[in-house]
Amino acid sequence: MEYVIIFSVLIAVLLGLGIVAFFVVKKKVTQENLNIEEEQKQIIEGAQKKAETLLKEARLEAKSRLLGMKSDFDKETEETRFELKKEERRLAKKSEKLDNLEDQFSKREKELARNEIDIQRKLDSATAKENQYKTLLEETKKELEKVSGLTLEEAKELLLKAMAEEAKHEGASLIKKITSEAREQADKEAKKIISTAIQRYAGDYVAERTVSVVHLPGDEMKGRIIGREGRNIRALEAATGIDLIIDDTPEAVILSGFNPVRREVARIAIEKLISDGRIHPARIEDVVARATEEVDLIIKEAGEQAAFDLGVHRIDPELIKVLGKLKFRTSYAQNVLQHSIEVAFLSGTIAAELGLNIKLAKRMGLLHDIGKAVDHEVDGAHAVIGANLAKKYGETDAVVNAIGAHHEDRMPETVYDYIIQAADALSGARPGARKESLENYVKRLEDLENIANSFEGVVNTYAIQAGREIRVITESEKISDESAVLLSRDIARQIEENLTFPGQVKVVVIRETRAVEYTKK
Repeated sequence: MEYVIIFSVLIAVLLGLGIVAFFVVKKKVTQENLNIEEEQKQIIEGAQKKAETLLKEARLEAKSRLLGMKSDFDKETEETRFELKKEERRLAKKSEKLDNLEDQFSKREKELARNEIDIQRKLDSATAKENQYKTLLEETKKELEKVSGLTLEEAKELLLKAMAEEAKHEGASLIKKITSEAREQADKEAKKIISTAIQRYAGDYVAERTVSVVHLPGDEMKGRIIGREGRNIRALEAATGIDLIIDDTPEAVILSGFNPVRREVARIAIEKLISDGRIHPARIEDVVARATEEVDLIIKEAGEQAAFDLGVHRIDPELIKVLGKLKFRTSYAQNVLQHSIEVAFLSGTIAAELGLNIKLAKRMGLLHDIGKAVDHEVDGAHAVIGANLAKKYGETDAVVNAIGAHHEDRMPETVYDYIIQAADALSGARPGARKESLENYVKRLEDLENIANSFEGVVNTYAIQAGREIRVITESEKISDESAVLLSRDIARQIEENLTFPGQVKVVVIRETRAVEYTKK
């Protein structure tokens, strides 16, 4: 019972405390709500005051901007008005000018109209006069035909002929003047270059000749070379391909053969057999084989030495061997390898004077006669054969064409082709470089004189300076000074077309007028 009472009391106490706490919390919440409402009122009032302030400021700023914009607008308007007035004044001036121009054009138009009338009047008058002149010209032509006894066509023909003669005369005078000036300048430059090239190259005056005679220690050696029943000489001829001529020539054996390399092999083999003393067929074959190897080595070394001396590199080894074979070839008694070396030096010097590639010019000059090494084995001109050889062994197109064009078997394409032609002619034409038989020399002089004598107006011709110059004597009545220029050119062209000659041939046409009078007693 007591517990129940205690429990009841506790419950009553708790309820009282809860009620008290409720009222306390409620009061506190009410107070906070009041505070919040007060703060809200204050915030709203502050915001309203701030909004009013911002609104006033915005109104003031808008007024200020409006005032500025108005000021700018007024200023721009004033400037626009000023520009418009200025443009108006300019247009007014232009309009005034246009009015003046219009007045001027109107005046000119009237003047042109008057001029047109005058011109038409003058044209009519000129037409009438032209018709009158035509009539007079026809009458004059008829009178001239009656007086002269010539028709109009005949008169035209005479007139055209006279004009042609006059034009020919003037043309010859012009050709003479231009040719004289060009020749003077060209001769000066060419002589300078050629003299420089000759001075810088010091070669043998006469090149070495290939030997084709073997000297014997005694005439008894001839019998040993022939051998019993001729077996030794037959073995030698079979092994070398060269004919041995053993005649009454004292202490000498003549080697006859078209192939110069084989002839050199035979010469070396015979000299070795003579020095050794053992001469029989088996020994002959062995010595000839060794002589062949020795000649091959000589050929290779000659080609390499020539290329080395000239500074020409990267030539195919097979082409070097072909080049070395030129050591045993001659042309008019001039050694072809020595001639090729000389041409290479001269070509390089001329190229240096002209500011061109010296090494390329030397290469072309060294290889220009390469075809002569094999021209006895291959049909065709040696220049064409050499060009094909060079192309086969990898030489450039420029080198190939220079080789083929040095005797004009091909058309020259570059200045190097003409340099090689000049150097080749210079090397072959210098005094002492080549030899020719008396019969050929006399025949060449006769041909030169006959060609010049075949032209009309030529009285006589004399070949001088070993055929390097011809002097043509003409009739002064038939050949004028201008015609002499044309005659010299025609003779030179005829010689170029019909004759083969080294270097150049100078053609001198001589015309003179002699006045003779006798005294009287």
